[in-house]
Amino acid sequence: MTRTVYVNGEYLPETEAKISIFDRGFLMADAVYEVTSVLDGKLIDFEGHAVRLERSLNELDMRSPCSKDELLAIHRELVAVNEIDEGLVYLQVTRGSDGDRDFAFPDPDTTAPSLVLFTQNKPGLANSPASQKGAKIISIDDIRWGRRDIKTVQLLYPSMGKMMAKAAGADDAWMVQDGYVTEGTSNNAYFVKGNTIVTRPLSNDILHGITRKAVLRMAEEAQMTIEERLFTVDEAKDADEAFTTSASAFVMPVIAIDDVTLGDGTPGPIAKRLREIYLDESRKAAI
Repeated sequence: MTRTVYVNGEYLPETEAKISIFDRGFLMADAVYEVTSVLDGKLIDFEGHAVRLERSLNELDMRSPCSKDELLAIHRELVAVNEIDEGLVYLQVTRGSDGDRDFAFPDPDTTAPSLVLFTQNKPGLANSPASQKGAKIISIDDIRWGRRDIKTVQLLYPSMGKMMAKAAGADDAWMVQDGYVTEGTSNNAYFVKGNTIVTRPLSNDILHGITRKAVLRMAEEAQMTIEERLFTVDEAKDADEAFTTSASAFVMPVIAIDDVTLGDGTPGPIAKRLREIYLDESRKAAI
């Protein structure tokens, strides 16, 4: 089935969707994005993604293309028309196109931002085989720009990181800056020692994950101990277990880092429990 996508006010078959070659998202990566998961045909934590989108736009002095209510309506329409039960809705806002290429921002009074959304159908998203076996991670240098807290489409190095992991026979990579883990290529990183969950604190160095926020709240409600601090790869290798969080993979257990096996090489109990809690609570709150 041909997907219906949304492009600047129109719902179109994906084969008819067009964007200008002068769009700054295409030329300059001058764009931000969000990915919202869909379970049981409902949106997971839409409010959190909408708030973070607004923050990203404000940090880049970029106009919002529509209201939050309009955005919700577009999401719901795409989920319905594309018959998504489990999957993702991808949203991207760019600074638009003024008909040419220039490093200077176009005048926002005469150049409207561009808004694009599409769905991805992912049957079995909640019960993915990857979550049952756990992920193997490698560590790589973090050479990205300094504002990782803004969810831009500048994803070349994270993509390269995933390819480095694939070449090493692993599933993903954790990035390291000044000796400390920042985050995964598309997720936030954690390790568990004893009953303590350790993760890097929020700053400009990492994305302020929507799933991260929810999982830490749920862990606290479950009376788990949380430490938000810098940590090294060696600390993580010496952990009892580890995991990542993201909107598309929820809570993903990590079973090895740089070929060092964690625990008995299977998903740890805390990661598994947090995944169960997150999926259960998120389904209840979905809209």
